[in-house]
Amino acid sequence: MNQHDPTLHAISTTNLGDREITVDEMQQIINAQNVSALHQEPTMSVSDITGIETGNLSTGGGANVTTGSGGAGIGTQAGALPGPIPIPIPFPIPKRAVSGRYRSPAAFFQVELRVDVDGKRPCNQVSGDFYQVSGGTTTYFGSFVVKTPTLTVTATTVTCRGLGQFTFGAGAPVVQVTIPRVSIFSPAPHATLQFFTTGGAPGASYSCAYESQYFRTVVYERDRITDVTTPEFTSYNTASFPSGGPNRTLNVQSAYAEAGVEVQVLPEPAAINIGEAGANHQWSDSELNASMALHFNQFRNVPQWDVYEMVCQLHELGPGLYGIMFDYQDAHQRQGCAVFHAGIGGTTNDKLRLQLYTYVHEMGHCFNLMHSWQKNLANPPGTNRPASLSWMNYPWNYPLGGEPAFWNAFPFQFDDGEIQHIRHAFRNNVIMGADPFGTNAGLMNPQAFSNPLSDLSGLQFEISTPRSVLLGEPVVLRLNLKTTDGRGKVVHSHLHPSAGLVNVAIQNPSGQVRVFEPIMEHCVGAQYARIDANTPGLEDSAYIGYGKGGLTFDQGGMYKIRATYCANDGSQVVSNIINLRVRNPITSADESVADLLMGEQQGVLFALMGSDSQFLETGNKAFDEVLAKHGSHPLANYVRLVKGVNLGRDFKLVVPGETKLQIRRANHQQRIEMLGTVEKNATTIGLDSTTTDQVRTYLAESQRKSGDLAGAAETEKRIARKAVRTAGAR
Repeated sequence: MNQHDPTLHAISTTNLGDREITVDEMQQIINAQNVSALHQEPTMSVSDITGIETGNLSTGGGANVTTGSGGAGIGTQAGALPGPIPIPIPFPIPKRAVSGRYRSPAAFFQVELRVDVDGKRPCNQVSGDFYQVSGGTTTYFGSFVVKTPTLTVTATTVTCRGLGQFTFGAGAPVVQVTIPRVSIFSPAPHATLQFFTTGGAPGASYSCAYESQYFRTVVYERDRITDVTTPEFTSYNTASFPSGGPNRTLNVQSAYAEAGVEVQVLPEPAAINIGEAGANHQWSDSELNASMALHFNQFRNVPQWDVYEMVCQLHELGPGLYGIMFDYQDAHQRQGCAVFHAGIGGTTNDKLRLQLYTYVHEMGHCFNLMHSWQKNLANPPGTNRPASLSWMNYPWNYPLGGEPAFWNAFPFQFDDGEIQHIRHAFRNNVIMGADPFGTNAGLMNPQAFSNPLSDLSGLQFEISTPRSVLLGEPVVLRLNLKTTDGRGKVVHSHLHPSAGLVNVAIQNPSGQVRVFEPIMEHCVGAQYARIDANTPGLEDSAYIGYGKGGLTFDQGGMYKIRATYCANDGSQVVSNIINLRVRNPITSADESVADLLMGEQQGVLFALMGSDSQFLETGNKAFDEVLAKHGSHPLANYVRLVKGVNLGRDFKLVVPGETKLQIRRANHQQRIEMLGTVEKNATTIGLDSTTTDQVRTYLAESQRKSGDLAGAAETEKRIARKAVRTAGAR
């Protein structure tokens, strides 16, 4: 069992190596755990605590394990999880494994069934998805999972039975799966799926044909930009350095195959020529977002088992950014990601290891896997596992010895809870394009941000915003990290929420608490700073008005905001609580501007600092209307800020069917006009100092490129200070 998460299923086969585990061994492991439990002090059972992880379910719980007539005896000490167990072989010919994916015929209802009781890293779970078939159409109906089924193994059959958890009201919630045992030389038999009421009356029954050894299948599409200076990743031999797992050669496909996922790789098209981009080879979030939506051949705004990865050289935030994942409400939800070879590229073994890790890690986010230290932010919440040896952890933030210790112990696997999620989570919680990243409804347990019982971190984390804003006004959160330790502290300097090491909780006027999640997840490398009594600390600012759950401040009233900073040693440093009042419109102009600024696409444009994407055309038209009709309104300056930043950059776009980029050239004169007005009104609209400095930096850049060197020098003199920025700074 993963010692860092008490809510995980008790079965863990990670320490049994990479070999296949038979269903007989699996039953003995379960029996050994049951015997062990009889010799221990009473503890909370799995069925007592799974309720906090089931979300909107009609039933919960599980069942105990019994021994079938074909089970073998055990000889393990109480309290010990057995290693390889000597099992007498009762049959001269080995039996075929029963785990895998099964499917019933396409009748009125079709069932995709997943049985997971033997093979590699079995979870001892059964799950499935229902599809409703009507004429020539098939639609998703709902899902179920049995987390702790009874496993009965005989010489001729394997039976799994337990109380299911459903996404819909189930009249017959007891699930039973029966599979004949046949020799490895025989075709895989059908599985019989039978439902029962809690009183034992039979419900629906399905005969499901064996389909695959894999529990899920996903189509993987990848594009490469020509300026990537190092070879595109192919594979890494884990024997190249000491590690915690068996030696083998891994690539993206085989890494996911070990997790029970078949990755079908589409033929990679010709590399996309970046030559016409001129000197601007750096990619912005906005360009990547637009290119992914336009060039991803499989892209549709619907849930589907398709994922896109774009291989680039350099993000505008520098080589410290290794990868990003695209995700926002109503579009692009977990359907694509990008990796950057400026930080991970190379042909040495350590670089190949980092490439494998990054490619798998980013796709893991697309499967709705959060970082190891963020599990409590999911809905339903899990338990943080900062010491997890998982693809989803940061090696450099490993609290038990940092990066060297992580790599030395890393088995190149997902942890137990992540394996269960990938294989058995309800369909919409894992399929690309469905539920937003890390959540079903976006609500969370407010206790995740409560005061710690003790804090010996030596750090102080402070946040602030203006005391009040007008409805529709972009809200920018200021973040400041200081030390209370006179000796000083070395800390990671990733303060922006997009890097995942700072989390922001917001309570709206009705009392609901929501985690703010940026629309792009930035996965960063190690970046450290030393702070002491002689330094002002680290500073950054973040726009928090729109995230993966949509608009954050969408109604008038009082909001409460609090944040946590995840330190190098795993400490969760909790910030102060601030109150923010969102004022309702007073004048007709206020109301009109609020209506124009509060659309979903407008929120995306604020988050991306502008975009040329055709999928955001409605938002850009609303911004144009603000400037045309309400140019003197204070909130129009925020539109100038976004449009000014975007106009001053060459906008690169990957278009379908083309091997070269489409480029919209920068208009520096328009940027100077717009950002000059923003700087002039910065104090009036309450623009924070970090954002104001950023405006001046952009302004000076365009002045210099336009030949106004004196003007650029004057603008740079007005930059009061440069806050230390994270790899996700805006």
